[in-house]
Amino acid sequence: MHVLIAGGGVGGLTLALSLRERGIGCTVLEAAEQVRELGVGINTLPHAIAELAALGLLPALDAAAVRTRELRYLNRFGQEIWREARGEYAGHPAPQFSIHRGRLHGVLWRAVEERVGLVRTGARVEGFTQDDAGVTVTLADGPQLRGDVLVGADGIHSRVRAILHPADGGISWNGIQMWRGAVDWPAFEGGDCMVVAGDMSEKLVLYPIGAGAAPGMRLTNWVVCVRQGDATQPPPRREDWSRRGSLEELLPHARRFAMPMIDVEALVRATPEFFEYPMCDRDPLPFWTVGRVTLLGDAAHPMYPVGSNGASQAVLDARCLAALLAGGDAAAALAAYEAERLPKTAEIVRSNRRGGPERIVDVVSERAPNGFARIEDVIAREELAAIAGGYARITR
Repeated sequence: MHVLIAGGGVGGLTLALSLRERGIGCTVLEAAEQVRELGVGINTLPHAIAELAALGLLPALDAAAVRTRELRYLNRFGQEIWREARGEYAGHPAPQFSIHRGRLHGVLWRAVEERVGLVRTGARVEGFTQDDAGVTVTLADGPQLRGDVLVGADGIHSRVRAILHPADGGISWNGIQMWRGAVDWPAFEGGDCMVVAGDMSEKLVLYPIGAGAAPGMRLTNWVVCVRQGDATQPPPRREDWSRRGSLEELLPHARRFAMPMIDVEALVRATPEFFEYPMCDRDPLPFWTVGRVTLLGDAAHPMYPVGSNGASQAVLDARCLAALLAGGDAAAALAAYEAERLPKTAEIVRSNRRGGPERIVDVVSERAPNGFARIEDVIAREELAAIAGGYARITR
């Protein structure tokens, strides 16, 4: 069996490594001419890290990332709403990693180059045809390739998805604009703590994603989210990893957060460059698979970046699909993969639209917009635990 993988992102590269582990041949077709370590911070959760550890990647991830110890939810005044241990500190067999997306991509890319070898850059999939024996892929610059299976792991703007679903409604924007950056900054709260503050109208996310340039410093990721429209409007600009943000536009929002552990305005001002993105997803699909062609990761289920599940679910997709393909019957494997993964990821997409676990800060902000003396006077601990625990069960 030989698998063609459209897209060399987190999901596509994890699939390539997982196929190689099981003795299945593959070729990664990456549209970019040059692979660069783009983006800012993301979190990868224990269920996904356990799968990457099984691929022998734990030492490389440890060298590039931070093992997240604790997550805290605060209001915009810095008052604590809820805290919980994360990763192995919460009893999981694997850690939660906070990591620069580009560094995670780099770890996977180097492993694929060493173990798999068949990686083609500048190879944008334009179309495909299939028959009972396999799939023929046509690249944008003309060449054709033949394989037993085609996996569209080509992101939120997936060409493979567009061919399988020509009537798809397209990208949905929820009206929230995000600004995201990372900068060397003094470690706060032990250097391994993640903070979510505010609400879904104005939200701040902070967490370290790597060692700093000097002792006591961390490469610190920050995100400011601001509601600027509603779901009836189209995205203001195409979502990508490289559109620079405006300090003048961002600072009025950054100044609204009073965090006890960090000066948010100073953090933003110290960041040499930061980026803006509309918070987008797509509606869950009725199916991913047609014959020998299927979807994976953001091509299949792009989701709002709440709850730290985007990259993690792509890893789980890849591991599931590789295990099923090892059975040898390609069509049956793809059908079983869709049956296993589509319902689970669709549920997460819908939960993220409701705020996911970060709905905790929304609820408290609605009830106590000007802060509180005691959180227990605003919301019961049992209700907070139910919100956080409910999302954990959905995402498994």
